[in-house]
Amino acid sequence: MSMTVNAEGQPIGEPLPDWTVRPRPPRTPMRGRRCRIEPLCVDVHARDLFQAFTENGREPLWTYLPYGPFKELPEFQGWMERSCLGDDPLFHAIVDAQSGKSVGFVAFSRITPAVGVIELSHVVFAPSLQKTPMATEAVYLMLCRAFDELGYRRCEWKCDSLNAPSRRAAERLGFTFEGLFRKAIVYKQRSRDTAWYAIVDSDWPALKAAFEAWLSPENFNENGAQRVSLAAIRAGG
Repeated sequence: MSMTVNAEGQPIGEPLPDWTVRPRPPRTPMRGRRCRIEPLCVDVHARDLFQAFTENGREPLWTYLPYGPFKELPEFQGWMERSCLGDDPLFHAIVDAQSGKSVGFVAFSRITPAVGVIELSHVVFAPSLQKTPMATEAVYLMLCRAFDELGYRRCEWKCDSLNAPSRRAAERLGFTFEGLFRKAIVYKQRSRDTAWYAIVDSDWPALKAAFEAWLSPENFNENGAQRVSLAAIRAGG
């Protein structure tokens, strides 16, 4: 690829003469084969989410988050009312298309339309959702909105550097590790180093094709087990 330079011969970034400010995410549902993603509503989603999140106690669900665990439904509802109804972060419930039950939430945050950057954050999956095709489809739907519908250039994923499950998920889903921000946050009276991951728009076409091949019903046997992993599909397997 040839280098772009200015009139003085200095290297500069790729010109974007047609760039325009991107729209903010709308409060409209996203629908897939296995789930739908819809703006979070306390009256509609809180009870299902609380039941799903507190299955068998599940306090480890909240270890790497600045909130939780929640002992009672009113406590959870109060937190949702205070923290989850704004425009940034813009929280969404993940609803099982078959049962109609809410089984997780995810948000768009650090939404920066002027430069086309957005983050997937507050990714909390109930035990019943974790490591399922529905979980992968939920992220796929959010990425489709960010890149295809809204035309963002970059989608970020950040987590505590010690949160091994979140880091594995980011890598499995095709996010590229970009670095460690040391002592970035203090939460729950402890220090956090933050691991940064991202997908950019030039990554997205190949990642989208891999998601769609993996999510295809033909990729699962009669017992629901995958035939080919997402990583193998990306690698051309």
